[in-house]
Amino acid sequence: QVQLVESGGGLVQAGGSLRLSCAASGRTFSSYAMGWFRQAPGKEREFVAAISRSGGNTNYADSVKGRFTISRDNTENTVYLQMNSLKPEDTAVYYCAAESSGNYYYTRVYQYDYWGQGTQVTVSS
Repeated sequence: QVQLVESGGGLVQAGGSLRLSCAASGRTFSSYAMGWFRQAPGKEREFVAAISRSGGNTNYADSVKGRFTISRDNTENTVYLQMNSLKPEDTAVYYCAAESSGNYYYTRVYQYDYWGQGTQVTVSS
């Protein structure tokens, strides 16, 4: 089992940047593919990005390609989401998630096994 804690959210103007972090407990962090999802008010939770166990492979939603970068540090048990060129439509609660089979190409909520509590990102116009 793994516990996930997100941080780094906040209020930023359109065009700005934020870096989200997700710290994982446990000694098996490197055995999980990791993902980021987001949920805006009144909308379903949606896939943002995912990364393989080693960090060598990534997957992004079309809406964030070229603006967001997912990375991980297995020595620090942490996954990151660097968000650049932020837009008001990026406003949401951002969640990190762990997938125990190592499938970084998974994009559905039900395919991930563990979730953090979320961190709010607000982008003002």
